[in-house]
Amino acid sequence: MSALQLIAASLPVLMQGMLLTIKFALLSMAFGLVIGVAVALMGIGHQRVLRALAGAYVSIMRGTPLLVQIFVVYYGLPGIGIALEPTPAGVLTLSLNVGAYLSESMRGAILGIPRGQWMAAYSLGLTPAQTLRYVVGPQALRLAVPSLSNSLISLIKDTSLVSVITVTELLRTAQEVIAATYQPLPLYLAVAAIYWVLSTALSQVQRLLERRLSLPGRH
Repeated sequence: MSALQLIAASLPVLMQGMLLTIKFALLSMAFGLVIGVAVALMGIGHQRVLRALAGAYVSIMRGTPLLVQIFVVYYGLPGIGIALEPTPAGVLTLSLNVGAYLSESMRGAILGIPRGQWMAAYSLGLTPAQTLRYVVGPQALRLAVPSLSNSLISLIKDTSLVSVITVTELLRTAQEVIAATYQPLPLYLAVAAIYWVLSTALSQVQRLLERRLSLPGRH
């Protein structure tokens, strides 16, 4: 069987792996964004303990390899009585990892809103929580769109690492086909092409969002 015939025959299986990769990345991104916003608020708050915890979390997650984090969650946690299936372990690790990066993006975006916006909202009788929700938060999300999009693109590629704990995403699917066909080069090239297409498509979506959400005078 030629390389092109092999890729064509394997394409339906690879597409299934690609769909799982996308679902995996979107789920991890959603949880990571929740974590990121919470950690960002802890980091800019007035509680010294919470700021210290947020700083320590971000430092640990950004300062250690994602692959090591996956091993700690999947192979290490059972040692203290917390055993997770491969998919939940992968989602948890990716969420915690991307949450650290998103927290810095959101913290910078929130701090990038002029202080006058807060004061104006307070003068209208809004509480700090209401100000963050209705005034500062939407503007911060708009500013953070490029960084959030970049994180999602990186997350799409990072999902390949969960193949080491037998999660059947795109790379793991290709490896299973390779084990049956003994032709790694064309299949790995096909996988690389799929990741490239996904990343390129997300980059285009990012540009569209940036244009749509751009502030007046910043086109």
